[in-house]
Amino acid sequence: MAAFEYQAVEANGRKKKGVLEADTERQVRQLLREKGLMPLTIEPAADQDRKKTLQPRFGLPQRKVKAQDLALITRQLSTLVGSALPIEQALLAVADQTEKPRLKKLLMSVRSKVVEGYGLAEAMSEFPGVFDSLYTAMVAAGEKSGHLDTVLDELANYTEQRQHMKSQLTQALIYPLMLTLVAIGIVVFLLVSIVPQIVDNFSTMGQDLPPTTLAMIAISEFLQNWGLWLLIGIALVLVAFNQWLRNEKNRLKYHRRLLKLPMLGKVIRGVSTARFARTLSILTSSAVPLLDGLRITSSVIGNLAIRQAVDEAAGRVREGASMRGALQETGLFPPMMLHMIAAGEKSGELEQMLKRSADNQDKEFENLVSVSLKVFEPVLIVTMAGIVFFIVLSIIQPILQLNNSVGL
Repeated sequence: MAAFEYQAVEANGRKKKGVLEADTERQVRQLLREKGLMPLTIEPAADQDRKKTLQPRFGLPQRKVKAQDLALITRQLSTLVGSALPIEQALLAVADQTEKPRLKKLLMSVRSKVVEGYGLAEAMSEFPGVFDSLYTAMVAAGEKSGHLDTVLDELANYTEQRQHMKSQLTQALIYPLMLTLVAIGIVVFLLVSIVPQIVDNFSTMGQDLPPTTLAMIAISEFLQNWGLWLLIGIALVLVAFNQWLRNEKNRLKYHRRLLKLPMLGKVIRGVSTARFARTLSILTSSAVPLLDGLRITSSVIGNLAIRQAVDEAAGRVREGASMRGALQETGLFPPMMLHMIAAGEKSGELEQMLKRSADNQDKEFENLVSVSLKVFEPVLIVTMAGIVFFIVLSIIQPILQLNNSVGL
C-alpha cells in the first residue's frame, strides 16, 4: 500500500488537497468518489516529495523542514516506538497528529515505503533533503541494535542543540550587521537630505569654508550624484561573488581565508569542532563504526577547509593512526579537545569525552558571543557619535566664522 497525493473538487466547487493510502491510483479515485469528491490529479506522494527535495527551483534550494518540526516528530516517534508500537503505526499516528500538510505528506510517504518492506532508515534515505546521512545512519544503527527509541531520542536532542547553536551564530552575525546598516542609513540620510539644505546657505556667505565643511560637502555631493550607482555596484559585486562561490574550488579558497580572519576564524573553528565532537559522540554511542562516523561527521561540517582536513584525518585513522594524532595534524582542533579525545581512546569512553568536549566548546562560543555583543554596542554608539559630531562641527564652524567676521 502506497501513499498518493491528490487534488480534488468538492460539490460546492472548492478545491481540496490531501494524502490517501491505497494500492493503486484507481483505488484512490474510487475512494475520492465515495467521499463525494471529483479527482483532478493523483500522484505518488513519495515521488513528488522526492522531486521537491532533490530538484532546485531557479537554482535555489527548496524549503526544508524546520529543525523544530523535525525534532518534534523525531521525539514523538521515539515515544511511540518505546511503547512497543509498530513502526508503520507510529508513523501513521505522528502523521495524523501533525497539522502541517508537508510534514503529513512526508511521513505518509515514509510509511508507505515501510509498509512495502523497507527499513525505516532506508525509507527515510529517499528524502535526503530532510533526513541527512547522519540521521539515517543513526536510525539504521538503532534498528540493528534494537534500541531505536533511544537513538531517536538522542537525534531529537541533537537536532534541538544544533538549532540552538545555529540561532546563536545567527545572532552573532545578524544583530551587529543590522545595527551597522541602520547606523549607515541614518548617516546617509543626514548627508543626502539634511546637509544639502544647510550647505545652500553657505554659498551666499562669500567666505572660505573650513576643511571639515568642505569634506562634508564633497561626501554629500558624491552620495547625491553616485549613491544609486554605488548601491547597484555593490549589488552586482555580491551577485558575482555568489556565482564565484558556486565553484567548489573557489568556495574552498574562500573558506580557508575565513579561517585566517582574527575573530571570525576563531568562531568558525569553534562551531565546527564542537559540531564534529557532538556528532561523532552520538554516532559512536549508537554503535556506528568509527570510520563510518568520521565520514558522516565530515559531511555535516559547513566549512569546506575543515571538512577536507577531517577527511584527511579519517584517512590517517584508517591507516592505523590514533584519532588524537590525526586530528592534531590538522592544526584546527583546540588542545583541550585533543587531550580529552586521547583520554577517551585510552579509557574506552570516547563518546563521553567527545560529548564533554562539545559542551565545553559550546560554552566558550556562547561566552564569546555574549562578550562580543556587549563590546560591539558601545563601540557602534561611540562611532556614530563621532560621525554625528563631525557633521555638526562641519555645520557650526562656518556659522561661528561668520559671527566672528560680523563682530569685527
